[in-house]
Amino acid sequence: MITVAASSVVAGVALPSWSAGAAVVDDPTVDAGTKATFQRLADAVFADRTQALVSPASGTADKQARQRTSRFTGQVRLSGTQSREESTTLGQLGARKARLAKLGEKYSAADTAVALNATRVKGRQATVAVTETTTLTYAKAEGTAPRTTGFQAHHELTFRADRQGTWQLTGVRDTDDGYLAVNQVAAPSVAVAAAAAADPPSATRSATTLPAPAKPKSLTASGYDYKAMVAYATKYWSTYNAAYPDFNGAGAGGDCTNFVSQALKAGGWVHVPGYTNDFTKWFGNSEIQSDSFVGVNEFSWFAVSSKRATSLANVYQMDIGDVLQLDFDKDGSKDHSMIVTNRTAQGVPYLTYHSTNTYNRSVASLIASYPNAAYYAYRT
Repeated sequence: MITVAASSVVAGVALPSWSAGAAVVDDPTVDAGTKATFQRLADAVFADRTQALVSPASGTADKQARQRTSRFTGQVRLSGTQSREESTTLGQLGARKARLAKLGEKYSAADTAVALNATRVKGRQATVAVTETTTLTYAKAEGTAPRTTGFQAHHELTFRADRQGTWQLTGVRDTDDGYLAVNQVAAPSVAVAAAAAADPPSATRSATTLPAPAKPKSLTASGYDYKAMVAYATKYWSTYNAAYPDFNGAGAGGDCTNFVSQALKAGGWVHVPGYTNDFTKWFGNSEIQSDSFVGVNEFSWFAVSSKRATSLANVYQMDIGDVLQLDFDKDGSKDHSMIVTNRTAQGVPYLTYHSTNTYNRSVASLIASYPNAAYYAYRT
């Protein structure tokens, strides 16, 4: 049974008091009813996008899912251009769903809810900030495999009003640093390449093919507590630890590596104090962090040079507490860091990360979403 938040499918609410047929001389006022409709339309947009990834029980269910935004035909609706943009987005997500199926992954249900955070109105333009919270149910979860994956994403929507007071959604912009939600099709943000240190160690690129050569991980030999790493990442994937700074929204890759470092520290990685720009050092707290603690490339240099991590030949060899990095444009500069929080008996790793805040996303989903990226897997 396919489920979505109830607010996704309810379009009718009290609208502003102006008449739809009357000429409006003054700029329209956005009242509580209009804000509520902004929120409902945003909810419908992102529910439609998420539902495009779900394998429905029937063709009818899929058709109904794609009608949420089309129900907004009154005084708050999609513009013609945005309607075409959404159609293109749904097509791209449908192709992603097909790639996922080839990798053995399907979603049986989805739930999307959108909270309105702020509305700014200037003349006939309204800018609306929202938070999307989405959960997807895995269709074939067995044994200890996660039953769901999910994320929180932040967006900015632009509405414009015509002379009759009709508001049209004209733009949707993702405002997290990563653009890494499973229902987003925008190109991931690419971090500014770090200034190369003298002779930085190079990680080995990992294959993404199946079957992967066996590479079992001992969860005791290293002395690290990998379950503690998983517990930390699970606790703080969406509620950030106040003992560290939050770099989401700060640019340059966001909070992803900072979050991974925190989880590794929780599992026993100890500080190596020194200068912040020395990649052979690693430390972080609320007041100061080494570049290797928060920077994608610097983390790789430290992990490899310190021998706290070694490169894996294939991403499917990863186990809990291991780290995955992506280079989206294959320019040699890594852009994103994630930590493994689950591995199924069938050998599929699941990752949790910040920017965009996401839990238990399968490596298959990442490969289906970013087939042209370069992948770097590390055994910790």
